[in-house]
Amino acid sequence: MLEATGFQQLKGKRVGLITNHTGLDRKGRPTAQVLAGAEGVRLAALFSPEHGFAGMVEEGAISSGTYALPEGRAIPVYSLYGDAKAPTADMLSGLDALVFDIQDVGARFYTYPTTMALAMEAAAKSGIEFVVLDRPDPIDGATVQGPMLDDSVRHFTAYLRTTVRHGMTVGELARLHDAKAKVGSRLSVISMRGWSRRMWYDDTGLAWIPLSPNMPDIEAAALYPGIGCFEATNVSVGRGTPIPFRWVGAPWLNDKGLLGRLRAAKLEGYRFELQSHAPAKSVFQGQACKGVRIVLIDREAADPLRLFAHMACALRDLHPAEFKVRFDEMVRMIGTDRFRLLYEKGAGPGEMMLMFEADAAAFKKSRAPFLLY
Repeated sequence: MLEATGFQQLKGKRVGLITNHTGLDRKGRPTAQVLAGAEGVRLAALFSPEHGFAGMVEEGAISSGTYALPEGRAIPVYSLYGDAKAPTADMLSGLDALVFDIQDVGARFYTYPTTMALAMEAAAKSGIEFVVLDRPDPIDGATVQGPMLDDSVRHFTAYLRTTVRHGMTVGELARLHDAKAKVGSRLSVISMRGWSRRMWYDDTGLAWIPLSPNMPDIEAAALYPGIGCFEATNVSVGRGTPIPFRWVGAPWLNDKGLLGRLRAAKLEGYRFELQSHAPAKSVFQGQACKGVRIVLIDREAADPLRLFAHMACALRDLHPAEFKVRFDEMVRMIGTDRFRLLYEKGAGPGEMMLMFEADAAAFKKSRAPFLLY
């Protein structure tokens, strides 16, 4: 869409681009190459988010380097996942605009939109433009689920004031953050054409690109807003298995008990099976784990936050000694300490869902002014 305008938004400007391997046009060309070849645009710097410019790094800071443009010119690449999680004044020196082009997953605790928000703030302080090349919410833009982020919670994985599953594009998130956080950004969003809110990513005709090493497909993305919350506990979520975020397991797990509880709950959209794995990395690396495979059979009916509530309660009840929740981390994932209060008093999933659904209904109304589609 930017190219269709002849790159008018960036003509005559020195540009910094925040991108990774997901920043491709419909023909599969990296945005860095497209902007480097755009007449009147001077691409001067690149910035990469978590997982690095190529999207293949598991964790940790990415060292800065250089990127060779097609014409042979080399430009700096700055990591925004090291000590500097936002561009510094020195990194922005001489730039007229920052462009953001990264595909999001649709869950608040995924870090790409946080990188966008922090970069917006840095751009505003430096008085330079901030341009978002919009991309779809891959798990649809109509569904809103889970609790709101409390005002008292602020972290790199808990930054934007949304529900866990927000149903917003990155351009819409930028508009919301600019207003709610009073950023004062010189923000422009290059809107998509042909996308509607009920679309999932595989409805768009665009090729799915694994967003990070553990986000291989749309099924993982659909389960991530719920199963991802268990990364604040001592169970494996399938990192290091062929099915990340579609399996939970532990060496001590009463897998048959958990399976029985989940089947008895009659959760719409899912099927559950016993399955054992020995994760090749992360939690319980190299250890044999009993577990439950989660199969998505109806993504329109499935509610990953409802699944999370039922699984959390089942694990608490089945394993009062073994199952541990790190509540200092869980508050960043689920977004509110109200979950801990419910969990510790022995509340069931129904009571948790009342809180989740009330927050989701309120957010769906409050986000309306920022929607573009």
